[in-house]
Amino acid sequence: MIHKSKKLGLTVAVALAMATMGTSLAQAADAAPGAKPDNEFSYNAALTSDYRYRGISQTRLKPALQGGADWVNNPTGFYAGAWGSTIKWIKDGGGDASVELDLYGGKRGEIAPGVSYDVGFLAYVYPSNDLRPSPNTRELYGQVGYGPATLKYSHSLSNLFGFADSKHSTYIDASVNQEVYEGIVLNLHVGRQKVKNNSFFSYTDWKVGATKDFGVAAVALAYIKTNSDAYIAPTNGKNLGKGGLVLTVSKTF
Repeated sequence: MIHKSKKLGLTVAVALAMATMGTSLAQAADAAPGAKPDNEFSYNAALTSDYRYRGISQTRLKPALQGGADWVNNPTGFYAGAWGSTIKWIKDGGGDASVELDLYGGKRGEIAPGVSYDVGFLAYVYPSNDLRPSPNTRELYGQVGYGPATLKYSHSLSNLFGFADSKHSTYIDASVNQEVYEGIVLNLHVGRQKVKNNSFFSYTDWKVGATKDFGVAAVALAYIKTNSDAYIAPTNGKNLGKGGLVLTVSKTF
């Protein structure tokens, strides 16, 4: 999650790319009307006023450019993808990387009618970051969902975002994404990050926001906050987990 000290900590990393899978024209031509093709591909791009991951700013409370690509096999539920974002915390921590790259894959489906599951692996990569311990992180995750609500558990297989001796750190979060009025989706989230052997940097984060897809683009506005004062930007002394509004404009192709 970050390069840290008792006064300095930056959290890292990035969010799984959440996007509706799009269908290519060639696939659509071969598929029966209304049927999904076996394999679907989509691409996404976004501009956000502040890249927050698990409540902590990865960009020193500044804007970020983001984008990714996804594949899903509909008959089996297997999927894979890649997503990237500009960041600032690695350089703020004395390293040399300005991009985060997330690589992920897994399987989703239904346990029972209306009850979904999603299990997979996620690698956070910071190319040529030059930090020790390395902030590169590997996690396993599992999620169950019912209606608009989900509960997710993430478990690190490596040190978590550069914290020493932090293997087996965990993050548990619950989310609700419910349409409330004519295409406006209410977004609620709360999570608890536990950094093993580094309890000073453990914290709780939450979010209240709304999203609307206007066709040409989707717009999301959210208030995000944590209860931590441990993540401080060394360049300006700002609390990277303080409460603030985040505006994101995104498009899926």
